[in-house]
Amino acid sequence: MNARDAQSAAAHDPASALAAFADRAWDERIVPALKSYIEVPAKSPMFDAQWQQHGYLDRVTRDAAAWVESRRVAGLKLELIRIEGRTPLILFEVPATRAGSTDTVVMYGHLDKQPEFTGWRAGLGPWTPKLDDGLLYGRGGADDGYAVYAAITAIEALDAQGIPRPRIVGLIESCEESGSFDLPVYLDRLKPRLGNVALVVCLDSGAGNYDQLWLTTSLRGMVSGVLKVEILTEGVHSGDASGLVPSSFRILRQLLDRLEDARTGELLPGSFHCEVPAERVAQARAAAATLGDAVWRRFPWTCGADGAASLPTTTDPVDALIRRTWRPTLSVTGVDGMPEMGNAGNVLRPYTAFKLSLRLPPLVDAHAASEQLKTLLEDNAPYNARVTFHADGRAGALGATGWNAPTLSPWLEKALNGASMAQYGTPLGYIGQGGTIPLMNMLAEGFPQAQMMVCGVLGPKANAHGPNEFLHVPYAKRLTAAVAQVVAACS
Repeated sequence: MNARDAQSAAAHDPASALAAFADRAWDERIVPALKSYIEVPAKSPMFDAQWQQHGYLDRVTRDAAAWVESRRVAGLKLELIRIEGRTPLILFEVPATRAGSTDTVVMYGHLDKQPEFTGWRAGLGPWTPKLDDGLLYGRGGADDGYAVYAAITAIEALDAQGIPRPRIVGLIESCEESGSFDLPVYLDRLKPRLGNVALVVCLDSGAGNYDQLWLTTSLRGMVSGVLKVEILTEGVHSGDASGLVPSSFRILRQLLDRLEDARTGELLPGSFHCEVPAERVAQARAAAATLGDAVWRRFPWTCGADGAASLPTTTDPVDALIRRTWRPTLSVTGVDGMPEMGNAGNVLRPYTAFKLSLRLPPLVDAHAASEQLKTLLEDNAPYNARVTFHADGRAGALGATGWNAPTLSPWLEKALNGASMAQYGTPLGYIGQGGTIPLMNMLAEGFPQAQMMVCGVLGPKANAHGPNEFLHVPYAKRLTAAVAQVVAACS
């Protein structure tokens, strides 16, 4: 098809033309690139202290940069930026094809990954890509190594059909899973080059189902860190010392009781809570009407002694959506100081350490919460034990504050719904997410007038961060075309 024919086809049915382009690109170029990406254990710095020596983050950013440059998008400029001691970042820029356009669309993704985790099914593994019935298994493909490839493909699709668009700048980092502590340094340096940011497209979020386009309306913040309780300098015979020497685990339980009601899971400090905006409650009701019990049934519940499935904290879909997006919650994601069962002798252990993950409502300041959490846990330790809480991150960046989306401009609301109808045949869905994307709050502060399109491929069972993570390729194809449509609508 020559350029004139392509423009004619686009004018007749541009949505279908974009979809066809995205479909071919995923099959021919993106899936092979993602298979190579999945094979690299490019763990985020929090999970690989020797990331610089291993070079995996450098490798995946180089590979992605080379792929982008190979597409030869007209006018594309790409830089692989590396500040000494910082994780690498890809910056690409594509000039506008719409005459007179002065706006910039920023497209965001990341290439660093969560660690392996256990429990992968036979034949699957974190670094073993496998495409099975449209699902691409492996760590990082959906969260969200695909983003840079989908972003460039969306641009290519528009240009191939002769559809005008604004200037586009891509920011692809490699520190997101560690809280993006390097990103502010890069943003300070690059902000003058971003221009007049009218729209941010973030491809690192989730979907309520695979039947429509889902817009993320909010993201929780997070404080994570290590709580350690030390009572002895070395382990001692439990028969000799128990009853006299308090267990470090029991002390740790008492400390957590200051933070959480163990019966209900409610976080006790009032400052960790915020009021849920009425608009978000209304959107949760609408999403619940669409998703129903799938809101909680989508998780891999175990069975109890009577054979019945375990139950969530609530089976009400509206309450479930609010709990996982606007309520603070505590998770223990790691433990130290405990030997494996086969080596667990009758010893009273000298210390216990828990890795804590505290999810915060979108409107709660994470740095202030981090400081309050440290004071709450460390002060007045039971039995005068040595108690320390060290938050993850670097000085001045302890915790990641959440994000509440700005009110949608009429043009964006129309474009999003139109893209969902054109590519999925179903209206746009609105849903909050319980995860954290530090960039969104940073960009909201730096570009308060910008509109935000936060979306992604992490739908039911995709299981990012856990075993059997997969990318739903058919959904990602449609999402790529939908992103192209929305970008074209940005004036």
